[in-house]
Amino acid sequence: MSRIGKKPIMLVANTTAIMKDGVLTIKGPKGEISRLFKPLIDIAIVDNTVTLKPTRNSPFSASLWGTYASHISNMIQGVNKPYEKILKIEGIGFKAEVKAEKLVMNLGFSHPVELMIPKDLKVKTEKDSIIISGIDKDLVGQFTAKIREIKKPEPYKGKGIRYSDETVRRKQGKKST
Repeated sequence: MSRIGKKPIMLVANTTAIMKDGVLTIKGPKGEISRLFKPLIDIAIVDNTVTLKPTRNSPFSASLWGTYASHISNMIQGVNKPYEKILKIEGIGFKAEVKAEKLVMNLGFSHPVELMIPKDLKVKTEKDSIIISGIDKDLVGQFTAKIREIKKPEPYKGKGIRYSDETVRRKQGKKST
């Protein structure tokens, strides 16, 4: 039994939810987001609450119960206040800029690295940081991880791309005698 799945999810003011053919669509002041859900969990929308109940008594449907509840609450939160992740760039000559629909980064490679920005995300660059925001928590996290994967922070000088709240454990390096 899922403790998260049992609790009814309240819809915030100015937010509507519609369930049609297994697709839940949530509309809010910041946008609209849709997601396909498997029929193993029955999603009911009554008044301003969303309730979930498994249709079968199987371990797989029990595991989806709390997961779907978390996805729905993330969707409701995202259409009201967008999610935001901040990456820090450390290193001499390392920089990033947004050109049209691409994120162009100079990270010490022989060529600039270009990434297409998904259409649902907004990316801003400042002096030494990249700010990614959007209403879909999964998409924001996945794109942020994709950027970080290009140049992870190394433990000796700390150069690379890291999350703003991440601490890099530094190693001592070689000692000279």
